[in-house]
Amino acid sequence: MQSAAPELFGLLAEVAPRLARVTLFIAVGVTAANVAVAFGLVRYVAGLSGLLTRPANLPDEVGTAILTTAASTTAGYATLAEYREAGLLDDRATLVAVTINTFFGFVQHVFTYYVPVLIPILGWYTGVLYVSARAGVALAITVTGVLAGGVLLSERNVDRSALADVEAGGPDADDRTSRERVRDALSKSAGTLKRIVPRLAVVYTLVVALITYVDVDALTAVAEPLTAAVGLPGAAVAVVAIYSLDTTAGAVAIAPLIGETFTPAQAVATMLLGGIVSFAVSTFKRSIPFQFGIWGPEFGAKVVAVNTALKVLFIGIAVALLLASGV
Repeated sequence: MQSAAPELFGLLAEVAPRLARVTLFIAVGVTAANVAVAFGLVRYVAGLSGLLTRPANLPDEVGTAILTTAASTTAGYATLAEYREAGLLDDRATLVAVTINTFFGFVQHVFTYYVPVLIPILGWYTGVLYVSARAGVALAITVTGVLAGGVLLSERNVDRSALADVEAGGPDADDRTSRERVRDALSKSAGTLKRIVPRLAVVYTLVVALITYVDVDALTAVAEPLTAAVGLPGAAVAVVAIYSLDTTAGAVAIAPLIGETFTPAQAVATMLLGGIVSFAVSTFKRSIPFQFGIWGPEFGAKVVAVNTALKVLFIGIAVALLLASGV
């Protein structure tokens, strides 16, 4: 028992910061959304988001959660989870909303990672080309979600009566004081945290424990047939392997080779392939814990499957277009 104690403490030390960060994002994002609802602000945001939700046969209010994702992916997903658990959306409608979420989840990374970190490493031309390719993939997935909603969803997938409380809110119909509205919003947010955070803690702990005892590096062995099949330089194998484990390290590894071993298009294609390979790692390490924590295992598995399938499909298309362009 004593020999296992240091490993247990090490495991908890790795899980705790990640769980604390995600919990903070949920608390801030969901509270902000609940306060917006309490003060009737949701009506104004929902009007803008209707450009996306109406063609997809989703209520305007669902667009509020979708737009929230641009500021916090965790808050956006948590809000959608609330709508699903309240009965506003069935599983099919929720999957459509999650798919539409994709581009807005990408947007926040443009400002927090791609512009300040990746573009300076890769250089202006290759960096912008890479970010544009990733933006195109994310936008294609979002458009796919809108089109899928237009074809697959109807009133049977949405129970608009679940929005009765939201529609009745707002400054004209609500006689609560400002303090009461904020207190109610905080109470509702606390309920969300109590439901989601324990699941996140359990799943993150299990995943980190498994990763500790599994040779994750061996998963990148699939990189070689991928690079050979598309005609990339032999150096792409090492870059894909590095990139699939750490995006920044992969960018640093390929940057000196751009213009000599790799053309800009080949460099971007190589990093995108690294993204495909990394799904084997990131899905297990991040997506599964996050999605299972938000939705529970059964529906979380569906979200992971849809997200992964669409990303692999459209990244594959982007790689083909880049290599065909000869840039």
